[in-house]
Formats: sequence, structure tokens, C-alpha cells
Amino acid sequence: MYNHLSPFCHLFISLLLPSFLSAQTAIIKGIVSDSANGEPLIGVIVSAGEKQGAVTDISGNYLLRLEPGSYTLTFRYTGYTTQTAGVTLAPGENKQLDMKLVNATQQLNLVVVSAGRYEQKITDVTVSMEVIKPALIENKNTTNMETIIDQTPGVNVTDGQANIRGGSGFSYGAGSRVLMVVDDMPMLSGDAGDVKWNFLPVENVSQVEVLKGASSALFGSSALNGVIHFRTAYPGLKPQTNVTIFSGFYDSPQRQELKWWKNTPPANTGLSFNHSRQIGNLDLVVGGNFFDDDGYRYLETEQRARLNINTRYRFKKIPGLSAGINANMMRTTGGLFILWYNDTLGYIPADSTVQNYINKRFNIDPFITYYGPKGHRHALRTRFFRTDNANDLAQSSLADLWYGEYQYQYRFKNDIAFTAGLVGMYSSIKSQLYKDHYSTNIAGYIQTDKRFFDKLTVSAGLRAEYFRVDTASTEYVITRSGTDTISLPFRPVFRFGVNYQLLKATFIRASYGQGYRFPSIAEKFVRTSASSLEIYPNAQLQPETGQSAELGVKQGLAVANWKGYADLSVFWMEYRNMMEFTFGQWGNPLVDPLFGLGFKSINIGSTRTTGFDFSVMGQGQIGNSSLTLLAGYTYMNPVSLRFNEAQDTLVNTAKDNILKYRYRHIAKFDAEWQYKQVAFGVSMRYNSFMQNIDKVFETLLPGVRSYRELNNHGDIIFDTRLLWQLSNVARIALIGNNIFNREYSSRPADIQPPRNFALQVQLKF
Repeated sequence: MYNHLSPFCHLFISLLLPSFLSAQTAIIKGIVSDSANGEPLIGVIVSAGEKQGAVTDISGNYLLRLEPGSYTLTFRYTGYTTQTAGVTLAPGENKQLDMKLVNATQQLNLVVVSAGRYEQKITDVTVSMEVIKPALIENKNTTNMETIIDQTPGVNVTDGQANIRGGSGFSYGAGSRVLMVVDDMPMLSGDAGDVKWNFLPVENVSQVEVLKGASSALFGSSALNGVIHFRTAYPGLKPQTNVTIFSGFYDSPQRQELKWWKNTPPANTGLSFNHSRQIGNLDLVVGGNFFDDDGYRYLETEQRARLNINTRYRFKKIPGLSAGINANMMRTTGGLFILWYNDTLGYIPADSTVQNYINKRFNIDPFITYYGPKGHRHALRTRFFRTDNANDLAQSSLADLWYGEYQYQYRFKNDIAFTAGLVGMYSSIKSQLYKDHYSTNIAGYIQTDKRFFDKLTVSAGLRAEYFRVDTASTEYVITRSGTDTISLPFRPVFRFGVNYQLLKATFIRASYGQGYRFPSIAEKFVRTSASSLEIYPNAQLQPETGQSAELGVKQGLAVANWKGYADLSVFWMEYRNMMEFTFGQWGNPLVDPLFGLGFKSINIGSTRTTGFDFSVMGQGQIGNSSLTLLAGYTYMNPVSLRFNEAQDTLVNTAKDNILKYRYRHIAKFDAEWQYKQVAFGVSMRYNSFMQNIDKVFETLLPGVRSYRELNNHGDIIFDTRLLWQLSNVARIALIGNNIFNREYSSRPADIQPPRNFALQVQLKF
């Protein structure tokens, strides 16, 4: 009998045992949120001992299955004070434990994501970074992000071209060594590979992070010189609406010859709005901007309309799963100034450079993210980005870019963060300016960050990059011994960094990174002219590579309740096959204008930039007032390693090997003091004289040589702002830019705006 029933007993036991054991297991779950505003916190590490833990999902939820007993739960989150809670669980118990974490408000706990593509305290990153907060963007009445980026320590923008620590010059809007990233995805056009700063949704920004140095290992091509990461915001628990209206005008320049208007000065007006709210499990943000500018230069006007939307749905039945679609669209019309008529009539364009244009840009970004209960994160981000540029000079270009990236991330409980991803990008270009082309980019990357002894952070990353433009593709040749070589169809790039907390508020770091950039469609295939200057294509243009290293120290500062940090770093950057537009005889001397003389993007050889960077950032109370500060100074020595005095001085203005369109010294300063309802801010930007430019500008363009001889001491520009908080809802501000009405230029034949004022009204409710 026993033997006969034994199989049934075994079956009965096998069915009931898991249920019995499950009934004995206890569950502890809850929501982790910010103690100040109640917002759920994503990615909080909840641990019960060394081997058991979970990570909060998109809604701040966590869940742990534990054996009955007593535990101490630890809640750790970057930028917040670590908290613990004791709990005792009975067999089969299901207990709810919500936790509110306190934000560590010191400036040293500023949280960034660009360095490792996950949230870190800025003191823990292994590279130099600057952070721009939304308040500065709002308070300076920013209508174009270029003005804020140009206010960042270590960065200057030359006619739309971003340059970090002298790593880039001026490339006529074709190609970029600084990668513009919006919500983790590149925002460079498929044809020119450039940035349109007015396309960025300044009305919906949570933070802008500027990463200095080669960043190709994590971000890919065009991150050779650094990354500017624009992060949009999602709604909080309470609905919020922001409306900003402004109107301004340009004052008369110091030299009356520059004033082309008679009585009424050129004016500009604008309106921006942003509304964010949660509708059940749906996060919704809608914003827009309208801008009309008469222009301070004759015929250079701008009329712009931009709309953007962010959505995110948090699935209730699948904890940790969210999906959404972000989109941004803009239409801009106006006239474009390229070169002046002469130095006396500097605000009058040369006839042949007047362009009437219609530009349209549109991107739509579907995404899906899943936070697993054990700390696994899966993210799929996609983008379709269309740029449609047209003008009355038969230089139209339509570029479609498709982008997709899958990223996996795991936060181990022993302070290890592992990140891996796959990237695919395809561009199709139909253009009068460049002809028709296509390009493909495929890449894979991994990075590991490990923290030792709660003081030492080590980071290492590797990326493999493949590019193809028409029939030209990536080829990486490795020489093993003698003439024995291996040819790889991809380019590997590597980065490594360390950060060590030496004292309580002293952090030292060192990093090394490689970079790789494939030429843009514009650099390889552009054929056009600007005034009397011809620009020629170069289908044989080769990719450029680079490497950079830095050694830095970050020191925490505290004065009363004001807290911040000072950062000092020395850096070294070296490029091979650097691409630059260079003047020469590239065309047919019998057929082409000017005997074939003009500009063409070529590989100029090896270059090196060395220098040091110092910045200070902080905010907080000093007595009865508050002070927000962002300042910095950068010294750069950008030189060519293949300088030929006999040849190079024929086409360049400098007598030594300094690279073109660079400064040796730049300094930035912005401070805002607030007392009760009134605040006053001042900004300063300084750059030394641009020693080296193409000599043809002094030869062919009227007045360039005499203008540079007269204005050869660098430029210092001051902006001011006065803000008055009328109520909890309304604020009024008076903004003055170039307040001392200094005349200056960022490149040859391009004088910048005179003094201008704007009256701004902002409503928040």
C-alpha cells in the first residue's frame, strides 16, 4: 500500500512544497520619494544585507522577497542622504514601507548623467564637467542656446561652432567635434553634422551638462572634443504652467557708420510657454516658442515658431515599464548674413551673401524603458530627425536621419555600474548643395564603473565604431610586426579614468580618452561660394582621430550657508589627420572663378592643444541674501605639429604654428545676488585676440586687415539683469546685453550685436 501510494505522495508534496515555501517568504515593498516635494525617485538602491536588494522603478516602487526575520534596510541614492530602517517580517507577511529621502543640498552633491550615462555626483566623475541650471537660462532671457553655451567656462562659440578648450576652430557650419546630445541621443543634422542652437527647447530644460575632453567611447563620432547634453524635464506631482513674454530693441552702435536704420531701432519680441502635468500614469509636457527679430544687421531677420511635446506612460500592471514619445518641430524664415560689405559698413552684407531662407526641423523620439526589480535597466531609444533647408541661392538640402540605441545597465550592490549598448544610424541626403548621398553608422560600447573603499572610483569604457558614406567606409589597420598588418572594418576607441576622495571635500581625478570622427557629408561634398570665396568638395577626406588626457582636482567650498566647488585641471589633446577648411588652388584654373582658388576641407596632419582650466561654481545664502556663481578661466596652446613656415605663412596670418580661429585665453563669469524679492545679475565674457586666420580674408575682403590691426587686444563683454518677483506668480526683469556697447567680432567680417535691452515678464502658476 505504501509503495503504491508513494508516487502520489511525491506528486502531492512537489505541488504543495513551493506554495508552502512561498507562504513562508515575506514581502517588503514601498515607494521611495523626495521628502521636499513628494516626487518618486527612480533608481534608488534598496538593500537588505550584502546579497539581497532591489532598485526602485519609474514610479519609485521597490519590492523585496525575504526570509522571515529582522533586517536593516538601506536606501541609497545619488545626491540624497542615505537612510536606514529596521524591519521585522513574519512568515508570509506582506508589509508596506515607504521612505522619504532628504536631498543633500550642498552644491557638491550636484547630480549629472553624461560622464557615465547614469546618475553620479559631480564629485565622483573622472572628467571635467560644467553644469548649467535652468535658472540661468531663464534669467538671461535666452532665445538661443548658443548664448548660454558661450557663457560656459572653457567653451566658446564661433558663429554657431562650439569649441571646448581650443579643440575646434571655425568650419563654416560643416561638421562638429562637439557632440550635441538631447536626452541621450545626438542632435546633429544628417548632412552638415551641425547644431542649430535655436532648435533646442529652452522652455523645457532640466539641466545642461558640458563634458570636456574626448568622449567617443560612450557617445560616438563627433564627441572628439566633448559633449553638450541637453536634458528635458518631466512633470512633478503638481501641474505647472510657465509663460514668458519679452520685447527688446538694439541700441545705436558706438560708430555711427554702422547704424543703418534711421529712427526706430530694430526690435525683437518673443513668447514661450510650457505646461506639464500628470494625468493618471501619463506624464505630459507641452511647450512652444515664438520669436520675431528685425536683426541688428541689415536684411538679417528671423521669424521662428517651435513646438515640442514630451509624453511618458508608466504601466501600472507591469511595474518598472514605461514608454513614450517626445517630439520637437520648428519653422524658421529670414535673411542670413555671411560677410560684411566692408569694415565701415560692417552691418551691411555683401550683395552676393544675402540669403532668404526657409528652414524646417522636426524630430520624433519613441522610447521604452524597463527597470527590473533587481537593478537591471533596459532602454530602447529611437529618433527620426528631418532637416529641410532651402534658400533663394539654389542651395537646398533635405536630410533624413534614423537613429536607434538599445542600452542595458545594471547597478550591482557592491558599487559596480555596468553599461552596454548597441547603436545604429542611417542618413539619406537629397541636396543641391551636396548632391545625393547616404551614410550608415553602427557601434557597440561597454563601460564599467567601480567604487572602492567608498573613496576611489575607477571607470573604463570601450567602443567599436563603423561608418560608411556612399562607398567609403571605416578601415582600421593594425601593424603587428614589420609589414604584417591586420585590417579591421571598425575603429576601437578606449577611455579610462579614476577619481579619489583625498579629504572630506577634496577630490583628485585623472582620465584618458580616445576619439574618432568620420567626416560629414558637407565636409566631403560641399560645392558652393560665399561672396568671392569658393568652397570645393573633397571626396577623399579621411577620418580624424584624437586622444586627450587630464589631471584635475575639485575642492569643496563653504562660506556660511553658501556652498560650491573650485575645479582646476591641466589637459592635453592631440589629433591626427585633423580636418580643416584650408585655402589653396583646388579648382580648375582655366574654368573656375579666381583661377580655382578657394577653400576645401583637408587633413592638415597632427595637432596638439595643451593648457589648464579653472572654474568656480556655487550657490547659497550669505547673510540675508543669496549668491549664485559660475566662473572660469582657460589657457590654451593649440599648435600644429607639422608647421612649415615657408608654406603656412603664405596662407595664414600668424607667424608661428598656432592653429586657426583659436584663442589662447578665455574667461567667463556670471553672478546673481538676490535679496528678498529683488535680484541683480552680471555676466562677463573675455577672449584674447584671434592670432591666426586665413590670410585670404585680409586679401580679398575689404577692411579685414585694418580692422584686425585696430582691434587686436581681445574682447571683454558685460551683460546685466535686474529681476523683481512681484508675487508667487509674476516676475518682471530688465536685461541688458553688451551693456558697455563694445564693438567686437567672433570671426573675420562678422561684427557682433551692439548694446541691446529686453523687458521680460514671466508667469508661473
